[in-house]
Amino acid sequence: MNKNLTEDQQAVKELLEQGASIREAARVVLDRSSKESTIRYWVANGLLGEVTIPKKKNMPRILLMDIELSPTILCGWQLFNQNFGLNQIKNEWFLLSYSAKWFGEEEVFYEDMQGIVHTEDDTHLLDSMWKLFDEADIVIGQNSKSFDTKKLNARWVMNGYKPPSPYKQIDTLDIAKRNFSFTSRKLEWMTDKMCENKKLTHGKFAGFELWKQCLLDNPEAWLEMRDYNRMDVISLEELYIKFAAWDNKHVNFNLYNEEAEHVCRCGSHRVVEHGFAYTGVSKFQQYRCLDCGAHTRGRVNLFTKDKTKSLHMNIG
Repeated sequence: MNKNLTEDQQAVKELLEQGASIREAARVVLDRSSKESTIRYWVANGLLGEVTIPKKKNMPRILLMDIELSPTILCGWQLFNQNFGLNQIKNEWFLLSYSAKWFGEEEVFYEDMQGIVHTEDDTHLLDSMWKLFDEADIVIGQNSKSFDTKKLNARWVMNGYKPPSPYKQIDTLDIAKRNFSFTSRKLEWMTDKMCENKKLTHGKFAGFELWKQCLLDNPEAWLEMRDYNRMDVISLEELYIKFAAWDNKHVNFNLYNEEAEHVCRCGSHRVVEHGFAYTGVSKFQQYRCLDCGAHTRGRVNLFTKDKTKSLHMNIG
């Protein structure tokens, strides 16, 4: 036994070396499979020594997430058309809660500031989110490119964190803007029209009142925040599945697959030949996923050398 390891770390190391998955090790040793992010943190920082982690084949590690922030509290004299200076800030914003899940898995992670909100110390939330981001290959959110990830980056750098491992982003709001002209691109409207799992509207605490009551540490408000935040992620996953096949700038999931067999962005292997795709001077085999309907094309030009020589290009 390595004396530098705790009993839990030694037990996890032994299980991993025997071929157990990180999720299995978390469930057996730490009593909760949701603690797998803790084990990945140990591995990433060398806290288990040399150990090989089994990776899931054919799919990248995809994190769906949503955060809720406290408001910035400002001092002023009027309600309408106000500009505030830096010396009018009474309290800065901080992370109030987060919800996250791994794509295709049932478990939803949630943490908040209940009981300690008065301290404004969101370190435990920042730690958990950093570990999840560090593990993720791809992060999915609604308006996450402009809001969630930048807000998290701000809190991380202000608290001395290094950047998590590089990841790609998929933003459902970005997909909606590029491909659809909906009445509204809000998650509430889109999930209401297209999903069985719909974003929750506020219950007892309407609008800003929910955030106000959470800052007052009202247990009922925290319970509503938990349901509200968790459902955002569940409905986001269903909406993403609806949108993925329409996104012509989508991340290529097959890059993360070490096998020769093609894997669609939805994880399906049921991809069939479906016509041809043409560029200015090339012809490629086109494919269609029988599950999500997404189209992709091969990379081998099907034109012969003689045909390629005969092709002319437009000028200017």
